[in-house]
Amino acid sequence: MIEIKAIGIGGIGCALLPFLCRYLQHSGEPARLTLIDGDRFERGNAARQAFSSLGNKAEVKSRELAREYEAVAFRSRPEYVTEDNVAGSIGEGEVVFLMVDNHASRHLVSRHVSSLADLSLISGGNDYEDGNVQVYIRQGGLDLTPSLARYHPEIATPQDRNPAALSCEELMAAGAPQLLFANLMVASLMLNAFYALRQGRLNYSEVYLDILQNASRAVSRPV
Repeated sequence: MIEIKAIGIGGIGCALLPFLCRYLQHSGEPARLTLIDGDRFERGNAARQAFSSLGNKAEVKSRELAREYEAVAFRSRPEYVTEDNVAGSIGEGEVVFLMVDNHASRHLVSRHVSSLADLSLISGGNDYEDGNVQVYIRQGGLDLTPSLARYHPEIATPQDRNPAALSCEELMAAGAPQLLFANLMVASLMLNAFYALRQGRLNYSEVYLDILQNASRAVSRPV
């Protein structure tokens, strides 16, 4: 069984998850998908996030997807990934889709992955009109691609904080404007990376994108 964790069920997550589940539904390989997010859906995010009801994002989206994709096993964890729970949230041999909007969480997850022997991490994020996707792969206790922090000092030494450490007012203030179209492009590139990985044909570690230029550029960096 392929074990997949989806961390951060916001604009990118809402765009990515239905298509990932459709692929898994018809792949013929048993799959279990765990959705992880401590945030709640608010009507103010409806311009780029799709939920059938208010409530915790992981729980609501998990119920929605389970109704349509019966061949996939779903679980939800209504919590942010933190120092205290990261080891129980991400385990050996899994595929992780990281779709958070802060560097502190990227740093935490990347550091934990570096302690595991085998895991595939696909991380995506965007500003308003551009963004990137990173792929961090560990096999046999070795890095096959660079960690998220290796070439990104903003992740190596994050200046923001984990959302679990923020008050409701701070969470609202920390949210930067996002554009649905950029979320969609990031989600698509993350799914492309997942497919290439499953086919054993992934030959890059990062992709940069710009929706105004309608461009994406894959790069491969040394470990």
